[in-house]
Amino acid sequence: MIDYSYLIQKVMDWADERKISAPENLTKQSLKLGEEYGELIEAILKNKPDQFKDSVGDMQVVMIILCQQYGVDYEQCLRDAYQVIENRKGKTENGVFIKEADM
Repeated sequence: MIDYSYLIQKVMDWADERKISAPENLTKQSLKLGEEYGELIEAILKNKPDQFKDSVGDMQVVMIILCQQYGVDYEQCLRDAYQVIENRKGKTENGVFIKEADM
């Protein structure tokens, strides 16, 4: 199995080689994330598992590039997000988690 950090670096190198990672392309990559999200929703609504997997991967690629453009570490963003939610209390209603502070 390939190390996740290695894959992230490979994506950043790929983006650099294609001049996608330049900070001035941040807005374009943000729009690309929206496009990929739309494809994910379509995959869910139309029950297309292969498109679902492709969309999840594509969204991660775009998010890695966005982090690179913005100057933040993708893995650190994930670690920080998990630290925020790991002990969060709340309840799930109709498949949606509602944090305790919002109840």
